[in-house]
Parts: sequence; C-alpha cells; structure tokens
Amino acid sequence: MSPEPVAISLNTHKTFTQEEFDLFAKISGDNNPIHVDPQYSANSRFGRTVSHGMLLYSVIWGLIKNHFPTARQQQQYLMFPAPTYTDEPMTVQLTGTRSGNRCEIKGTMTRDQDGEVTCIAETVIELEGQ
Repeated sequence: MSPEPVAISLNTHKTFTQEEFDLFAKISGDNNPIHVDPQYSANSRFGRTVSHGMLLYSVIWGLIKNHFPTARQQQQYLMFPAPTYTDEPMTVQLTGTRSGNRCEIKGTMTRDQDGEVTCIAETVIELEGQ
C-alpha cells in the first residue's frame, strides 16, 4: 500500500546583489556581460544586469535541501519568463507532495515589486534513507 501524500509548502525571500552575480560568474565560468557588466547591460534590452538562471535555481535548491537534507534530485525543469535584477526583493514559493521517499515540487520566484514571475521550477526528488 502506498503512503498517503503529504503536502509540501516552503517559501523564502531573497534580494540578489551585483556581487552575487559576479561571484556566480566567477565560479561558473559564465562571464556573459549581461550578468556582470553594468555598462554593457545598460545598453541591452534589459537596461541593467540580470541574474544567471542557475543562480536563481541554486536558491530554490537550497530551500529544498534545508527542508530535506537527504534530497537527491531526479528530474528538473526550469523556465525563466522574465529577468531577475539586483537589489529587488524576490519571493520563492514551493508547493508539492511527498509520498514515501519521493517528492514532486513546483515553484516560482516572483518579483515582490510587481508580482512578475522570473523563474518557474519543477523538480522530483528522492529522500535517501527514508
């Protein structure tokens, strides 16, 4: 018999800085000027630097790992429908279900100022030893 699904609801808040964009570029090797060069970015369609998509997901994954320390990711889907800028408060909201050692989680990162979704994430995780 399968265990009854248990609801998951997690959230956090994050305001990214240019220093974080720069450090992520250094660590990842993705030095695209759209992320790290304010002068270049000012002349782009975004008007200023924008976050690396995987930096956004690292915040989401960190929230998941804080709640489920033994999580091992099995699947991942990401979409970035709008840019995430520095110095703008963001809210991460994750919901899903846990059934036994398997969790299916969907979430968004939303700009607090205007409610625009900048990241859509879906993941399936398995919890080791549970």
